[in-house]
Amino acid sequence: MTRRRTKSEDEVTPESLYLRRREFIKNGALAAATAVGVGSALSWLVGQAPPPDPPAGVAITGYVPASASPLPPGDATTPYEAVTTYNNYYEFGLDKNEPARYAQGLRTRPWTIRVEGEVARAQTIDIDTVLGWFPPQERVYRMRCVEAWSMVIPWLGFPLADLITRLEPTSKAKYVELTTLADPQQMPGQRAKTLDWPYVEALRMDEAMHPLTILAVGLYGRVLPNQNGAPLRLVVPWKYGFKGVKSIVKIRFTETQPQTTWALAAPTEYGFYANVNPAVDHPRWSQATERRIGDLTRRRTLPFNGYADQVASLYTGMDLRRSF
Repeated sequence: MTRRRTKSEDEVTPESLYLRRREFIKNGALAAATAVGVGSALSWLVGQAPPPDPPAGVAITGYVPASASPLPPGDATTPYEAVTTYNNYYEFGLDKNEPARYAQGLRTRPWTIRVEGEVARAQTIDIDTVLGWFPPQERVYRMRCVEAWSMVIPWLGFPLADLITRLEPTSKAKYVELTTLADPQQMPGQRAKTLDWPYVEALRMDEAMHPLTILAVGLYGRVLPNQNGAPLRLVVPWKYGFKGVKSIVKIRFTETQPQTTWALAAPTEYGFYANVNPAVDHPRWSQATERRIGDLTRRRTLPFNGYADQVASLYTGMDLRRSF
């Protein structure tokens, strides 16, 4: 008699697909090839030892708490332990639990951000100077990965628009490009040619200036952990998570659309805009539903990740199937 598969078994990526994904990445193709559900990134839940508990973290005081959660009922925040041990940060490894293991040696002080391009004055700014300019605010946002899993995260940060205004880009600036640290000694994943390092992402200027777009410096009231992009990362809640460039060391204003990491790696799969769109599937999986980390069932994905009322007007007249 054939044994009936259980629901939990059906949610685990088959080993053959997992091995294909690892080979796919090693050959310079795309790291997102597996995420049809929970995926092998949760392998530590099915027989392997879990990653170490995250450090308690340094509390951030004096931040402005979220005045009211914009999330509907059923959208509870994802536990801190999950947010800090289940994430993509290929500079520290290909599996979801590896950044928590290998990012602890990243030195986040001293840390500077270079500003250049179409801007009134090119300059290098110390991270603590930036933090002194902008008191952190709490923003509780959904985060939707292109791999069809999601979280709800209480970030601490400040509007990117505030920093842009202070930096005074010129009238030629139509885009803002952000670049991650390149340091293979600290970031062992950069020793492999998984992607074209350093990691680069960019936004159109109106997207960057939108009030939902923030630079995050913490989460859950604590300083941002290394594995989540310390000391400074981008958060754009209506876009897929790979737009959220981490450990930013350079901001460049440009007149033309920058070349971004995943769009260069696979332009037919990862577009520049990367707006969450359940009507446009990834070539290898559906985007119509997602699995919220911690839940046992899938849920329907919302256009623009549920922020359509605030951001859809940015794309009026655009064909979002072509400009994906």
